[in-house]
Amino acid sequence: MSINYSAYFKGDKFAAANGIVLVECRPGYALSKVDINEHHLNGAGVVHGGLLFTLADFTFAAATNSYGQVALSINASITFFAKSITGRIFAEAIEVSKSNKLINCDINIKHEDGTLLANFKGTAYVTKTEINF
Repeated sequence: MSINYSAYFKGDKFAAANGIVLVECRPGYALSKVDINEHHLNGAGVVHGGLLFTLADFTFAAATNSYGQVALSINASITFFAKSITGRIFAEAIEVSKSNKLINCDINIKHEDGTLLANFKGTAYVTKTEINF
């Protein structure tokens, strides 16, 4: 049986308002994308760091919640490496470790040309609340 993760994660209104789309999701893994628009640029004319953080955080949430229990971020950090101005950006979340209470993920944010823009590391606390996909 195939689970429709996209329908559940469309409930993230902030991600949707920023044009973020879930491309792929399965337990411990997620891939999301966003097409850069003018409203994503900061005063210097490059993609706002907040968009990169939001893209990574959304992808992290998809990967950690995909097990069917609500997982909430308790720690996150991001390191920026390169700038972007146009095109499409992807975030890929890969689970690093999982216990019954915590999930750690590494999320790389890349431009469609393969340039690594940033790396996000996150830890989520797994609650007992179940998700009905």
